[in-house]
Amino acid sequence: MSDAHSGAAPRWTHRGLPIYMPKGPFASSVGCGRAEPEWASLNLVKETVGIDSIEEKGEKSEAPLDLPTDVKSGNLETAPKKVDLLIVGAGLSGAVIAERASKEQGLTSLVIDVRDHIGGNCYDYVDEHGIRTSKYGAHLFHTKFERVWGYVQQFSRWIPFDHRVKGQVPDKDGVKRLVPIPPTQETVNTLFGETVASEEEMQAWYDAERVTPPGAEAANGEEAALSRVGPRLYERIFKHYTKKQWDKYPAELDASVLMRLPCRTTTDDRYFGDQWQALPLHGYTRIFENMLLHDPNITLRLGVDYFKERAAGTLPDYGMLVYTGPIDAYFAQQGMPKLEYRSIRFEEVWVPEPEEGYFQEAMVVNYPSADVPYTRIVEYKHVPNQPEAVKNGEVKGTLIAREYSSAEGDPYYPVPNPENRALYERYRALAEAEDHVCFVGRLASYKYFNMDQAILNALEIYDNYKEQGKFAPKRR
Repeated sequence: MSDAHSGAAPRWTHRGLPIYMPKGPFASSVGCGRAEPEWASLNLVKETVGIDSIEEKGEKSEAPLDLPTDVKSGNLETAPKKVDLLIVGAGLSGAVIAERASKEQGLTSLVIDVRDHIGGNCYDYVDEHGIRTSKYGAHLFHTKFERVWGYVQQFSRWIPFDHRVKGQVPDKDGVKRLVPIPPTQETVNTLFGETVASEEEMQAWYDAERVTPPGAEAANGEEAALSRVGPRLYERIFKHYTKKQWDKYPAELDASVLMRLPCRTTTDDRYFGDQWQALPLHGYTRIFENMLLHDPNITLRLGVDYFKERAAGTLPDYGMLVYTGPIDAYFAQQGMPKLEYRSIRFEEVWVPEPEEGYFQEAMVVNYPSADVPYTRIVEYKHVPNQPEAVKNGEVKGTLIAREYSSAEGDPYYPVPNPENRALYERYRALAEAEDHVCFVGRLASYKYFNMDQAILNALEIYDNYKEQGKFAPKRR
């Protein structure tokens, strides 16, 4: 899942002013004050780029590869008895660490995952109707990090894609209208009957709408939102959507959650403003297949519960544990309260004969009003990396997925408020005292990372551990 950008003036360039790199078990510059890119940045991806080793070997299937029995069954008896790295989690963070450790140092890894597939929340597949769908919600790759863009091209061919989102939003008369999200000139004109026709007029409209926080800075998400977009857009687009997503109104969340609300002054309705925006030609799962399946230094086992196997004493000897799961689960025996997460429940519906071939105008349509229980509807047929049968019209129907935010289910998002932040710092202190354990990724760091941020975080943590000699051939 991805977040929108603020369009704030950048404090750095991708060619790079020096950025402070923290040290320690969480050492990464991700989330340490990197500013967003200028909104005017155009998508630099103009054609298909990248390498797909599996495709080059003649693989024609669009579906995930059929994995060996030992991999699917989680058979640890046939896995190595000693490895340099035991990696818990076959998502982005775990895959990056395993791949880099093998390629740069020749280190061996056993990668385990409690799920029955690779790819973590990025996992996608071709369903029974022939449509490529994402099991855990839409994933749109975008990045301003040149290092990340160069890295991911080693494992997939990529095709350009500028993501656009619509929202069904009530206008000044209460009539639901389909408008661009984040707001643009078109959004404001449609909802409020304005005639904004230039960037200067749009900026003046924002200036007139904004509400200055009572204190020197916004104290919570509501004050932040009002200071960015004013009360009318806040009430219609952000207030109730936030409540549905987090089960908390903006006033109950950190100001940082809504401080970067995008304030578009142009007619550009693209959702992201990063330099590189693309989709993997054969889906995200193919990336992980290329990273993990054909490297003799990497052994993969699925359906393996790390905590159960640890208790049973069936895990191999290892030099370093790389843990990508929830940090509170790792320290469950400490008796501390659990961290708060939000999950998503998906309600998939097959529409056999949609008008003009599609259910809705865009891949993603948000429903920010309080009277609609779901947050958005995703229609996967819109994306250009669908199998050929979808693109040429052979597949007549379409698949939609309604998304409901929930407190139950797999953890997706950390809940950003002072209570959770303080609790996480207690867990972080425990993690820093752990020897031979590397905590990496969204759940282990209790941070919301986009895909590119998760990749960069893993790359930088790998660099840091390698530099300190912590990733080395030293099996227990």
